[in-house]
Amino acid sequence: MSPHVPVTVLTGHLGAGKTTLLNRLLRRPGARIGVIVNDFGAINIDAALVTGQVDEPVSIAGGCLCCLEDVSGLDAALERLAHPRLALDAIVIEASGLAEPGALAQLVHASAAPRIRPGGVVDVVDAVEYFTTVDDGGMPPARFSVATLVVLNKVDLLPPATRDATLTAIEDRVREVNPAAQVVRTSRGRIDPALLHDVALAEDPPDQLPLAALLRAERATQDADGDTHDHVHAASASARRDGAVDAGRIVDLLLDPPVGAYRIKGTIAVDAGRHRRGYVVHVVGSQVHVATLRPAPDVSELVAIGIGLDAGAARARLEDALASTAGQPGGDGRRRLERLRRLTSSTS
Repeated sequence: MSPHVPVTVLTGHLGAGKTTLLNRLLRRPGARIGVIVNDFGAINIDAALVTGQVDEPVSIAGGCLCCLEDVSGLDAALERLAHPRLALDAIVIEASGLAEPGALAQLVHASAAPRIRPGGVVDVVDAVEYFTTVDDGGMPPARFSVATLVVLNKVDLLPPATRDATLTAIEDRVREVNPAAQVVRTSRGRIDPALLHDVALAEDPPDQLPLAALLRAERATQDADGDTHDHVHAASASARRDGAVDAGRIVDLLLDPPVGAYRIKGTIAVDAGRHRRGYVVHVVGSQVHVATLRPAPDVSELVAIGIGLDAGAARARLEDALASTAGQPGGDGRRRLERLRRLTSSTS
């Protein structure tokens, strides 16, 4: 739906479960994912774990990404993976456990690579070791300030008697610095891929390398941990309307999404004098991205996705945002939408 490939930064303290989560995403059929591995140290352990499991793996050596003096290597990797010939659905940067999420997010926002857009910052937390690793009980960790999705991992390893209290305490610490972050409780890195990217097919496309299918088959035959539940499914809501819509209402939705919505995506048409303009819109957490779409679509559509999303209430918000522009000048709304597009054009 968009010529821009979302770039998701995957962060987390050492041992939190980033690679486990990434491997689960790579086993999912129907999506083509490019991976940039942040190698740290002389032995490329993380790259060894993921190499061969995606169509176009790229490794960047030289230490922590956020400490690289020359980030041209990152830009080159992003440009390579976002090339239309690869037709990737998403790019994931798996960061070193020592990387600062804020610095990595800024590198993506400031990247000169064309055809990319920010896809959010996913911070994986070891729920068992949280208060002995990233949080000493003083000021809440600043790392959460840029997170769009916080994954509380290893929930199953917490003592049942204190599990809920521990998870609530961690969530409260996250909310202290980032009330807008969506928090997911899980084990073994199980999250719904729909939170991070579109999964268009129920099976591998004909030209997909068979490695992902082999990994899933191996998992099915060798997994003896009773892991039969894949993940907590994200809810979704959608709405559509023929013709042009009110740009001002679209902007209001993008800046104030429905409760529980982690992602919003859509294509819209807006009247602009004697012709129509098309736009592709995306929201990931608090990040908004607007790009032009040519030609303008005949139908305007919006989809909201999130854990804990009230589908009925969200659908009502989407339908309200897709109000017709018949008989309305709408000049101020178009100016607001264009302002959003210009603000996000640096990552377009």
